Amino acid sequence: MPNVKNLKSVEEVADKFSRAKSVYFTDYKGMSVEQINNLRRELVAAQVDYKVAKKTLSRIAAKQAGFESIDALIDGQMGIAFSYDDPIAPGKIITEFVKKNKLENLKITGCIFENELYGADRVGVIINLPSREVLLSRLLSTIAAPMSNLVGTLNATMSQMVGVLNSLSEKK
Repeated sequence: MPNVKNLKSVEEVADKFSRAKSVYFTDYKGMSVEQINNLRRELVAAQVDYKVAKKTLSRIAAKQAGFESIDALIDGQMGIAFSYDDPIAPGKIITEFVKKNKLENLKITGCIFENELYGADRVGVIINLPSREVLLSRLLSTIAAPMSNLVGTLNATMSQMVGVLNSLSEKK
């Protein structure tokens, strides 16, 4: 018979799984409590929840939220980062934290990004995606480019025509 504490923990983590835009799984084996707290502070500043969770309870919570096989993403001592706003932020923060503190023992083992499971080998691609704002500005500039080229061409043609007319008027 499961105890009440574990049932409550599963319910809480299942809710986080279902609300999150992205979930990053980390193996923090060998990190000190101070380092984990520092990482947690940086993640909380970016509105990301970081939870150290038991593997079995996390598996049950993930299944309740509709993610059947997260076994490949769970490895070692596990911490889970849940992002509700910016799906790329946790990966970038964790990667920067590893570089800044020269940690070799903190690893991202995988992630759930927009309801798709990705292993550790694909997380780097996701982390290097530009932000939503950058992608939107690139899209708008791509859409606007043909129109601005057309305007430039028409202006050049008009300028040439005015030049021809001026030279004709000077000759007469």
